[in-house]
Amino acid sequence: MAFDNLSEKLQNIFKNLRSKGRLTEEDVKSALKEVKLALLEADVNFKVVKQFVKTVQERAIGQDVMNGLNPGQMVIKIVNEEMVSLMGSDTTEIAIKSGNEITVIMMAGLQGAGKTTTTAKIAGKLKQKGKQPLLVACDVYRPAAVEQLQINGGKQGVEVFAMGDKNKPVDIAKAAVEHAQKNHFNVVIIDTAGRLHIDEGMMEELAAIKQAVDVSQTILVVDAMTGQDAVNVASTFDGKIGVDGVILTKLDGDTRGGAALSIRAVTGKPILYIGMGEKLSDLEQFYPDRMASRILGMGDVLTMIEKAQEALDEEEAKKLEQKMKKAEFDFEDYLSSMSQMKKMGGLSSIMNMMPGMGQMKMPDIDESEAEKGMKRTESIIYSMTPQERRNPALLNPSRKRRIADGAGVNIAEVNRLVKQFEQARKMMKQLPGMMGGGKRGKKGRFPFSF
Repeated sequence: MAFDNLSEKLQNIFKNLRSKGRLTEEDVKSALKEVKLALLEADVNFKVVKQFVKTVQERAIGQDVMNGLNPGQMVIKIVNEEMVSLMGSDTTEIAIKSGNEITVIMMAGLQGAGKTTTTAKIAGKLKQKGKQPLLVACDVYRPAAVEQLQINGGKQGVEVFAMGDKNKPVDIAKAAVEHAQKNHFNVVIIDTAGRLHIDEGMMEELAAIKQAVDVSQTILVVDAMTGQDAVNVASTFDGKIGVDGVILTKLDGDTRGGAALSIRAVTGKPILYIGMGEKLSDLEQFYPDRMASRILGMGDVLTMIEKAQEALDEEEAKKLEQKMKKAEFDFEDYLSSMSQMKKMGGLSSIMNMMPGMGQMKMPDIDESEAEKGMKRTESIIYSMTPQERRNPALLNPSRKRRIADGAGVNIAEVNRLVKQFEQARKMMKQLPGMMGGGKRGKKGRFPFSF
């Protein structure tokens, strides 16, 4: 994930601070010099870093901190608070008009930032909230852009308004709004054309669309992997056409992530969502406090719980809970559990959201090997017959050999999986209260069954 290097460096700096019983002014200044370097290496804007470090230092050298019971922890708390402030403090939603008024959202951005895919992702999010969105294909220049939007719109169950690639984008936008008015759509999302670089033609076209239709929100999609360039692009777009909010894509990639820490401070525009993958579901609401927690290695348990709740409906959760209590959990349920983990972004995504786990490099856990192991496990289970999956007691040596051949693995792997499975069922029987008690999510239970 983005920020991995920054997170690791900051955690090491803070580990040294916590190890000191008392802090001197020199200790704080020395630590903040390291913080400054770490932020600059993460491609955070220089002016932003300078002001950030100055503010933290002024607060950290106060008497209450220096003489506190745990001064190192107090400094970390200040860094966390200032990081949240830097990214905007409050979560910002896309502004949607009330009643029957149509909200027109214009999506803008450079080519390659993932704008068309993100446009479909936003439509899906708004549909989940009970809106009736209409996608509009106004990118008439990029080959297959219209088709791409139509395919993604179809996957989201959202209608796409298109007039091919021979009409002017302004005319398409006007016709789309008229279509929305006649057919009871309350949100129109316009996918505009991007360019490899900012040019006057693109800006003039965007300005013309804003003049032709009543655009309520202009949302800029920027690629987080471009670092400071993303901030410069946001500043230019805002100066030329006006921007209401930003969506950062590719934050799941190997990026330094400085854009997320700089955009709000430089442009004054909020980050609305972050793209965490290629799938149409991989778009997360941006919470400054949760992002700061992830960066500082404190985890993001709230997002993890929300993802778990989306991964499984309440009825299925109840059934699994009862099965586990009675030790009736079978290989079909095992597959279901692995499917839930995939919906949550896989093992690495979950580890990134666990407090203290994001940067933990444990010698006996290799994430890529663990993911491969999960695929092998799936292959073994899929090589079983439905009857064998539902009744593991049927798995005699000859059946196990057939399953091993079908999965392309050694029979020892099949035996190991069956043994681990039986041990897990025994443990569930011994801990009948494990799934039923404790803190519950908003749907009444944790819909998460590993």
